Amino acid sequence: MSAKLKTVTLGCKVNQYETEFIREGLARIGYEDAQQDEKADLCIVNTCTVTNEGDSKSRKVIRQLARENPDSRIVVMGCYATRAPEEVEALPNVAEVVTDKRELPDMLGRFGVVDIPTGISGFGNRHRAYVKVQDGCLLRCSYCIIPHVRPALTSRPMQHILDEVDRLVANGYREIVLTGIHIGHYGVDWNMHKPREEWIRLANLVQEIAQRPGNFRIRISSIEATEVTKELIAVMAEFKEKITPHLHICLQSGSDSVLRRMRRRWSKKTFINRCNLIREALENPSFTTDVIVGFPGETEAEFAETLDTVQQVGFSKIHMFPFSARRGTPAAEMENQLPKQVKKDRGKQLGLVEDQMREEYFASLIGSELEVLVEAKDRNSDGQLVGTACRYAPVQFTGEEAMIGSLVKVIAERVEGDRILARLVV
Repeated sequence: MSAKLKTVTLGCKVNQYETEFIREGLARIGYEDAQQDEKADLCIVNTCTVTNEGDSKSRKVIRQLARENPDSRIVVMGCYATRAPEEVEALPNVAEVVTDKRELPDMLGRFGVVDIPTGISGFGNRHRAYVKVQDGCLLRCSYCIIPHVRPALTSRPMQHILDEVDRLVANGYREIVLTGIHIGHYGVDWNMHKPREEWIRLANLVQEIAQRPGNFRIRISSIEATEVTKELIAVMAEFKEKITPHLHICLQSGSDSVLRRMRRRWSKKTFINRCNLIREALENPSFTTDVIVGFPGETEAEFAETLDTVQQVGFSKIHMFPFSARRGTPAAEMENQLPKQVKKDRGKQLGLVEDQMREEYFASLIGSELEVLVEAKDRNSDGQLVGTACRYAPVQFTGEEAMIGSLVKVIAERVEGDRILARLVV
C-alpha cells in the first residue's frame, strides 16, 4: 500500500506527541507524508479547545484541508473533537471523530495497523522530541475545560517511557522534553492506598531517565509550583549535566484573590518561595510561565499585584492568555466579565514587563558557558547558527552546518534583541 497522509496539530505538546504516535502507526501500513503540493488520501487533525481561538482555528484547518484535498478522508481528534463532536462531524469531509484519546490504538487497528506501537521512535525533522508521561488532571481550576475533555488520570508505565527515550536518543534526538496534561501528578494513580515509602513520583522517573546512557539532555515541561518537590529539585541538582536548569511553572495570576477565584491551590507567597528554593539549589535557573489577564472581576489593583509578582520571580518568558470563557466552566458564569479592550491593554502592559525581565535575565548570562541544542542556520546571516540554550534562551553563534542537531558549548557574549549572541567553545 502507498497512500498519502497529512497531519495538522493545534495546541499543546501532548497533542504533538499523540499526532506523532498516529503518524508512526500509519507508516507501518504504508502511509507516507504528503508533500506540500500533493493531495492527501487521509488527513489527521488534532484539535485544541483551551480557548475560543483554538476552536476557531480547528474549524478553519478542517475546512482548508477539505478544499485542498477534496477526495480525502479527514479524521479529527483532540480536545475540541471531544467537547463538540456534533460541530466537528458537520464539517466537510470529516469521516471520523475520535472523542477519547484512549481510543487511538483502536483507531489505528481500524485502519489495519496490527502491530500497535507502545511509543514513538522519532519526532519529524525536529531535534528535540516530546515524551508523554501521563494524561489527565485531578484539578478543577475554575477557568479550565481540559479536565472535562481528557481521559482520567493515567500514568504511563515507566519502562515504556525509558524504552522510548532510548529509541529517540539512538535516533539522534538530543533533547527529551517530558510532557503531560498534569506532569506533576505522574505516579499519583499508582500510589493510592500505598505507604509513602512505596510511592513513585515524577522525581523517580526523571532520575531513571537521567541515568540512561547517551548524549542527551532532559527538559521538564509545564508543571505546578507545589509539584516541584524537594525530591525533584534534588534530582535536578544531582544530574545538572543532564537536566536543564529551566522550569516552566504555571502562575496564571499573581494576586491571591484572583488565585482563589481561579481555584488555584497556592498563594503568591508559596509560589515565590518555591522559586527561591529552586534558585538555592541550581545555578541561575530560568523560569518561564503562563499568565491569564482579564480574569472575571480582575481589578486594576489585582492586576498590579500580578505585575509585582512576576517581577519578584524574574521570568524570562511569559505565555500570556487573555481570559477566554469556556462553556461548562465556573469562570464562564462569573459576574464582571471584562471587556476585550481591558484584556488587550493589560496584555500589552505585561508584555513590556516581560521584555524587561527577559533582557535582565539574558544579561545575567553574559560570560557564562551555555549548552545549546543547535537547530538551524540563521536565515539572515551567513555562517551563523541558532539554537536553544539549556536555560531556554535563543542563542546565535558562528558555526558549521554539520553542528545542526547536536549539543555544543558556547560562551554568552552579549544580548541583541530577543536572543543571546555567543562564541563557540573550542
